[in-house]
Amino acid sequence: MADAIRKLGMAAVLGTLLGAGISGCGSLSTDHVDCNVVKLQQESGRSDAEIASAVGGSVEDVAKCHGAEHTGNKDSTSAVPAPY
Repeated sequence: MADAIRKLGMAAVLGTLLGAGISGCGSLSTDHVDCNVVKLQQESGRSDAEIASAVGGSVEDVAKCHGAEHTGNKDSTSAVPAPY
C-alpha cells in the first residue's frame, strides 16, 4: 500500500513539473519586445539594431514600437490617472 501511494505521489509531482515546464515555455518566446524599454533605449540614442540586440528581439519588432504609445493609457492625454 505504501508503495502504491509513493508511486502515485511521484507521478503527481512529475506531472506537475511537466505541466509547469510546458506552460513556462511560452514566457520565453521572443515574439514581441517591451516598447517601454525600446523607448528608453531610443531616448538614450541607441539605434534599432543595437536595441534589438540588447532586448533579444528583431529589428522589425523594435520598429513596431515607433509611433503611438503602447501602454494601457494610449487615449489619455493627461498625466493624472482617471478616477475608478
